[in-house]
Amino acid sequence: MATSLIDADSVLAIEIGTVSTRVILFDVVEGHYRFLGQGSVSTTSSAPINDVSVGVKAALDQLHDITGRVLFGANGQMVIPSQPNGLGVDACVATVSVGAPLKVVAIGLLEDISAESAKNLASTTYARVVDIMHINDRRGTVERLDTLLQLRPDLIVVAGGIEGGAKGSVINLLEAVGLACYLLPKDERPEVLYAGNSALADQVQSSIGSLANLHVAPNVRQSYESEQLTPSQPALAQIFRQIRSRQLRGIEDVDLWTGNHSLPAATAFGRTIRFISKESAQTRRGVLGVDVGASATTIASAFSGDLILSIYPELGLGENLPEILDLCPVSDILRWLPVDVAEPDLRNYIYNKASYPNSLPVTPDELAIEQALACQAIHLAVRQAIKTYPANVAGSAPGLLPWFEPIIASGSVLTKAPTYAQALMMLLNGLQPTGVTTIVLDRNNIAASLGAAASVAPLLSIHCLEDATNFVNLCTIISAVGKAAPGIPVLRVRMTSENSPESVLEVKHGSLVAIKLPIGQVGRLHLTPLHRFDVGMEGLGRGGTVKVTGGALGVIIDARGRPLRLPAEPARRRELLKNWLEIASSGGH
Repeated sequence: MATSLIDADSVLAIEIGTVSTRVILFDVVEGHYRFLGQGSVSTTSSAPINDVSVGVKAALDQLHDITGRVLFGANGQMVIPSQPNGLGVDACVATVSVGAPLKVVAIGLLEDISAESAKNLASTTYARVVDIMHINDRRGTVERLDTLLQLRPDLIVVAGGIEGGAKGSVINLLEAVGLACYLLPKDERPEVLYAGNSALADQVQSSIGSLANLHVAPNVRQSYESEQLTPSQPALAQIFRQIRSRQLRGIEDVDLWTGNHSLPAATAFGRTIRFISKESAQTRRGVLGVDVGASATTIASAFSGDLILSIYPELGLGENLPEILDLCPVSDILRWLPVDVAEPDLRNYIYNKASYPNSLPVTPDELAIEQALACQAIHLAVRQAIKTYPANVAGSAPGLLPWFEPIIASGSVLTKAPTYAQALMMLLNGLQPTGVTTIVLDRNNIAASLGAAASVAPLLSIHCLEDATNFVNLCTIISAVGKAAPGIPVLRVRMTSENSPESVLEVKHGSLVAIKLPIGQVGRLHLTPLHRFDVGMEGLGRGGTVKVTGGALGVIIDARGRPLRLPAEPARRRELLKNWLEIASSGGH
């Protein structure tokens, strides 16, 4: 039975990932939604099972053993909504990230305007743009047709023409799309998403609607100056669901339980980050979400409720992992290792991990490699995401991460790290935040499920986000940004709190400093920057007072510099990385 409730007490969230399939049960306890338990098994999308629903049902069996909740009736169907005797659940939602990235061809009038917007829209789901077509690419209709027949894309995203703009050129570009769909067997035809000039929608429909699986979404380019991707993303999410339903056996069962409203995991993750941003829209700081998964690294950035979602399949830690070697030299990964690992050994680990994404690091060196890869994936992803941010976002300097509060981190490589300090250093070195921010760890990796559940249980996200057992405050980070010689004092800090004596310290450039502040205890930091250093107080050299709440690792002052520069000499660099990890650990309790 499909989910039809607007509000629900018990909610079952299904996550079908590249490596793991999880089912999570939420229910109302004493007036508040609570995370009750989860079941987790290896995803069964590949041989010999080739059916994702088998993994889902195995995870549901685990959940039953843990919670005692019976979800299926005598007929073998999931019971939705729940019955007075406790059988079933009120609502079911699902997120999906398993599967190869969608092959996408982006089409637009102008390469650096509408074609770029089509490409950017595709990047908001698990996709890889394999070709870009525009009116100046010098290919005729026959050559474009040959390209489409050769590539066999899963999806063609078409943009072009601002509102009230060009018409004829867009229809000409679509000629090759119509011909390709005519020549391909029905079950091999790509989905076509038209997100261009709305005045052309009817003409596009009459031109290729009978040949293609056509979807129409709002124009991503209302004007030359403005790109609006968010309104078109729901249509893209539904296309992703339809394609996955064809590609992966068992998705249809999950769709039935959710009422055909399963979402790409990254889309659901972005919903949660956007929700947090809307709740804190009164500040100039954005909200940042980082999810490091096997299928992709996702950067979700929201400013006053406006979401910028960037998904990087080439930076996933699963079967696509070797692609990281095409994006950076091996030395960029080796620099994050606190142990001595030879380059061939690093490469071997990368290729073995890609072949066996379920494998776990079993030695200290393998753990260090896994964390170094995560750090570099975060670093590369956020450097790309920065390029998509509006010019007016608040921050310390162009090219650096702008001010965010908070930063939400998810993904097993972070949440299952042996210590909180290791998770923090992956994030701190990869993101290199500026200003004052709180880093929060999504300990149970439920942020995406909360986004998916928002439409059926609006209070679920609020209650679970407020629950410190789900979202752990790692620490508050104060980053001092500026130019000075190493060892020069750049910041004076005085901390006061109700239950601890006043402490005063002087922070030197190049250092990382941990200040103990018990979890949940409120303190005040009085910051006095020197040498015109920026500490996020709205100006170079400007100080002020910041209210902070103690996290699992206290408060961290990061004066190591932005961008972070590591010593070239390997032994010295490894020693420094170990020292930073020890300092981060010292802020804990």
